[in-house]
Amino acid sequence: MPILLTTARLVLREFTPADVDLLVELDSDPAVMRYLTGGEATPAQTVRERVLPRILAHYRRPPGLGWWAAERRADGAFLGWFEFRPPRDGDPREVELGYRLRRAAWGVGHATEGGRALIERGFTEWGVQRVTAVTMAVNTASRRVMRRCGLRHVRTVHQHWAEPIPGAEHGEVEYALTRAQWLRRRDRVTGSG
Repeated sequence: MPILLTTARLVLREFTPADVDLLVELDSDPAVMRYLTGGEATPAQTVRERVLPRILAHYRRPPGLGWWAAERRADGAFLGWFEFRPPRDGDPREVELGYRLRRAAWGVGHATEGGRALIERGFTEWGVQRVTAVTMAVNTASRRVMRRCGLRHVRTVHQHWAEPIPGAEHGEVEYALTRAQWLRRRDRVTGSG
C-alpha cells in the first residue's frame, strides 16, 4: 500500500479494501462519533458500500488529496485517518483538513503532527493555496488542534438540522490558513525572508 508521508511518529498511507474492519471499529466508538453523529455508529454496511469506496476513488485524483490511514510508525497500529481534499470535489488549491482518531491516540499530539505535515506538503509540493477545517463550536479539542496547525478562526455558522445533536445550537466553526500566511509564519520561525 502506497505511503503518502511519514512523520516522527506517524505513517500516512492509502487505504485498501482490507481496511474496512478498521473503519467500522473507528466509527463504532461513541466518543469518536460524538461531534459527528451524536455518538451513533456508522453502520458496517454503510462503511463497506459507501464510505470506503468513496475513499478509494479519491486516489485517482491529484496526488496527496484524499483520505489517509494513519498508523503509528513504531508498530504499525492503526490510529485513524486524516482527510486532505477539496470540499465537495472543488478546486484542489483549496482543501479541507480533517482527522478522526481512535481514543487511544487522543491527547498526545498525533492530530497536530499529521495535520502540520499535510499542510506543509500541500503548500510546498501540491499547489494548495488555502487550507480550511470545520468542527462543531463545542468541540474544543479539535479547535485546539486546528490552532496548533496554524489555522485561525474565520467564522461561526448556525445551520438548521432536522435532527440536531447536542451542542449543535452553538454552531459550527470554520478555521483557515493561506499559503501566504503559512510562509510568513515559517519565515519568522526560521529567520529567513
